[in-house]
Amino acid sequence: MANALSCGPAFILLLFVSDLVSGLIHYSIPEELEQGAFVGNIVRDLGLNVEKLLVRKFRLVSDDSRQYLKVNFENGILFMNERIDREELCGQSPTCSLSFEAAVDNPLEMHSIEVEVLDINDNSPRFPTDTFPLQIFESIALGGSFPLESAHDSDVGVNTISTYQISSNDYFGLNVQTRSDGSKIVELLLEKALDRELESAFQLTLTAIDGGNPQRSGTAEISITVLDTNDNVPVFDHDIYRINIPENTLKGTSVTQISAVDLDAGTNAEVKYSFSRHSSERGRELFKLESETGKIKVYGVLDYEESIVYDLYVQATDNGSPPMVGHAKVVVKVTDVNDNTPEIKLSSISRVVPENAAPGTVVALISVSDRDSNENGQVHCTVPMNIPFRLQNSPNNQYKLLVGETLDREKESTYNISILAWDGGTPPLSANRTMLVSVSDVNDNAPEFTQSSYNVYLMENNTPGASIFAVTALDPDVGQNGDISYFVVENQIQDVSTTAYISVSSKSGNIYALRSFDYEQLKHFQIKVQAQDGGFPPLSSVVLVNVIILDQNDNAPFIVSPVTWNNSTAVEIPLRATYPGYLVTKVLGTDADSGQNARLSYQLMDATDPSLFSVGLLTGEIRTLRRLLEEDATTQSLVILVKDNGQPSLSSTATLLFSLLSNVTDIVPEPSDRSNNLEYFSKLNLYAVVGLGSTSLIFLVTIILLVAIKCKQDRNITEGYSSTVCCCLVQGYSNDNFNRRPAPHQAVNYSGVGAEPYHYSISLSPESSKSEFLYLKPYTATLPYSDVSVNNTTVRHEFKQ
Repeated sequence: MANALSCGPAFILLLFVSDLVSGLIHYSIPEELEQGAFVGNIVRDLGLNVEKLLVRKFRLVSDDSRQYLKVNFENGILFMNERIDREELCGQSPTCSLSFEAAVDNPLEMHSIEVEVLDINDNSPRFPTDTFPLQIFESIALGGSFPLESAHDSDVGVNTISTYQISSNDYFGLNVQTRSDGSKIVELLLEKALDRELESAFQLTLTAIDGGNPQRSGTAEISITVLDTNDNVPVFDHDIYRINIPENTLKGTSVTQISAVDLDAGTNAEVKYSFSRHSSERGRELFKLESETGKIKVYGVLDYEESIVYDLYVQATDNGSPPMVGHAKVVVKVTDVNDNTPEIKLSSISRVVPENAAPGTVVALISVSDRDSNENGQVHCTVPMNIPFRLQNSPNNQYKLLVGETLDREKESTYNISILAWDGGTPPLSANRTMLVSVSDVNDNAPEFTQSSYNVYLMENNTPGASIFAVTALDPDVGQNGDISYFVVENQIQDVSTTAYISVSSKSGNIYALRSFDYEQLKHFQIKVQAQDGGFPPLSSVVLVNVIILDQNDNAPFIVSPVTWNNSTAVEIPLRATYPGYLVTKVLGTDADSGQNARLSYQLMDATDPSLFSVGLLTGEIRTLRRLLEEDATTQSLVILVKDNGQPSLSSTATLLFSLLSNVTDIVPEPSDRSNNLEYFSKLNLYAVVGLGSTSLIFLVTIILLVAIKCKQDRNITEGYSSTVCCCLVQGYSNDNFNRRPAPHQAVNYSGVGAEPYHYSISLSPESSKSEFLYLKPYTATLPYSDVSVNNTTVRHEFKQ
């Protein structure tokens, strides 16, 4: 490594690191170091851990487009990436350095680094031309001087020109002078009188030597011709002219006027002015020297930021033969004007910020600069107040753009942050740069259903697998966080899992019925649907869906009384007991449907003699239209149609066979005396009552025993249902009994549709003078399912006298 740092045997790399009060890390290196040469252990000097350079995103931030230096991430060494030519980088500026920032993240740190480039003696002095022709009159007195063109050395300091030498001769010597600005001027001195007739020409060698180690030199040939006459050189009134002009000086403005005097007379004293070859090409482009007047005018556009000082070398040439030339220097200093707007540079930009980023999170590093100087170059920076971002000032015009407050992507997903920078000039100049920052989504919103609950009305006997409803949830998050899936929350319906009844499409939210529902078994139920997003962790919400089963007219009426066999029954009627309006019997039907579907009407569909009987449309009572006569047929057949009010209507029929008894001798009182003769019965009716009463008593005892057993099993049934059979029967009903059907053997089928359990009462009616049976007085229009037990049919009987 030592060999890599050497630059010739006489140069030793002076390498040192110093911490300034401001935190600046300073290195010094000679120019022209080879690529890969060691500069410094920057990681150690910054107090960083070399193993965490990549993790913390260590980087060098510089305004220079060329990358002269790099860092080895394995050992933290700062090394040369390419050669540096100090003269190319800084010209002849007394100081030359590279300034950049070293930045690391987690946490964000900025360190200012300055690498001073030291000059080495790598340039030899050079003259403007290889040969200087010089004409000298022989009349020149001893000690006469002749200004010579100075050599130029691109190096600075001790490495620049230190002295001049001339080749050995008997007539001429050198006079080397140092000007106030440190530059050297050389004059040729006449030390012995010339005699053109003895020697008319001289060839001398002028050598310029610098002060480096080892020394470098440059030479030029001086070709001297000895002439007669013009023996005075024009002399300027100042050796150096110093002027200050602002950088916005307009083209054509005269900035100064130079003047030289020639002591000769006539044409030998006529002087013309021009720039010498020592003046830079850029200086000759920006300024124009009028040869006759000596006025120097601005000829181009000045820029303080390009160059602060221009050295113009001028000469005055007389009109003698040979001409005599005098030299002077014009130093033009350009003063700063606030003509540069601030520059804004962004680095380490996080263009996407998560919405849960904590206040203080660094979004970008902002560097502002102004090429102007003093107050004109002092820059201030700000961002708008109405955004959730703020600036934090750092040294050296560095700013951090930070998250200022809590972000919410659902309210604002992108921000066009306008960064404004202005300088301290009068008037101030400003610059604006816009930076787009997107707020990325975080799963911070749970799905929300469009309603707090849903009611679904479903007609029974639906098609299994068909969609019955759809729920919709919205999630303001985006992407995977906003992808919603729907699920049925596990629950029980009639001791069966909800998923056996209902399914939900996970993507669309469509609800499907997995089975056909029967209103008579299940009138309503509730399910819970969960909406869950795809975030991590996922968020969810639950909504209640009430499913109400609507009744469909799918049950035909069931004829409860009179009890029929093969849809027919026989009834005996004593002729003498009849009168117009006599109640023969009563047809009672029930319907497992509800509402209009269970509203029944009765019609006489067919009869042996339609003039004998009528049927109550709503009551089902069969009455005589006239007194029965012996001439009437002894057997009368009536077909009774019982139909509901559904759409379409369903119906059942029952055939009643009436036998007219003419030999029964029971006395039947007239209608006006019925209330006083209730005790009289015909023998036939008495037999029927006794038989039916015995059967009913046995059936009633059986039912009481079954109900008593059921009352013991079901301890949750509440009291309060009035009954002559069992005090355990209740008016309310539990959910367990709500949807249960009877066993198949407990239903009677008339029209191909299974009938529901029915509820009827048997009464002895005092309405007839003949004390006939009133068959099947209905208890309710629609039978409550609470009167039907789970495993046994509960039948209620009421006996009224």
